Amino acid sequence: MRRGLAFSIVLALAAICQPVAASAGEVDVLAPAAARQAKEAPGLKTAVFAGGCFWGVEGVFSHVQGVTSVLTGYHGGTARSATYDLVSTGLTDHAEAVQVTYDPAVVRYDQLVRIFFSVVADPTLKNRQGPDEGTQYRAALVPVSEEQRLVASAYLAQMRASGIWKRPIVTGIEPLRKFYPAEAYHQDFMLKNPRHPYIQAWDVAKVRALKRRFPGFFKPGFTKG
Repeated sequence: MRRGLAFSIVLALAAICQPVAASAGEVDVLAPAAARQAKEAPGLKTAVFAGGCFWGVEGVFSHVQGVTSVLTGYHGGTARSATYDLVSTGLTDHAEAVQVTYDPAVVRYDQLVRIFFSVVADPTLKNRQGPDEGTQYRAALVPVSEEQRLVASAYLAQMRASGIWKRPIVTGIEPLRKFYPAEAYHQDFMLKNPRHPYIQAWDVAKVRALKRRFPGFFKPGFTKG
C-alpha cells in the first residue's frame, strides 16, 4: 500500500477510530536480551535494518543512545531504480531501510536488534508492516560484517525458541547489497514533520514504546542523519 493511500484512510476515519489506528501501529513487546552478545572492536560501526516504512524505523533509532547517524534509503535493487516512486511499486527488489551508525561502546549491535524487534518491526509479518504492504516493506536484518551475521542468526534462533511470538517468525537475514540513500525530503522525516498524519497514527507510538521499554537507551533529542 502506498503511504498516500494510508494517509487517506487515516484521515477519513480519524473521527471514529484514531485511537484504534494509533494502537494498531504500536509494536510493543519486550524481546529477550541476546544470549550471544556482539563482540565489536572500538570505533563507530554501521548496521542496516529494513522494517517497513523507513520514517518510523529512522524515528526510533534516532532516539537511541550511542547512535550518531541514521539515514533512510533503499537496500537491494539497482541504482537506477532506487527512487521513491519506483521502489513504491514493489517491483524493484529494494526494501525501504535505514543505515544506522553507532558506537558499540554505548550500544552494541545485539542491543539494536533487540530494540528493533521490541518496538519497530513485527517479525511475524511477511512483506508488510503496519498499514503498508508489498515486498518493499519487508522486515529484514542486513548484517554488514561477519560478527553481525553471527549475532543476527543467533538472535533469530533465540526468538523462535522464546515462545514470545505466537505466530511463526518470518523475518530473516538478507546479504548486504547496496544501500542507496533516499531523497532529501525523507531524511529526518519525523523531526521535520511531527504532526504528519502517518507519523501520528503509526510512528509516535514506536518512540513512546522505546522510551518505556528501554529507558536506559532512550535519548529525547533526535539524531539527524
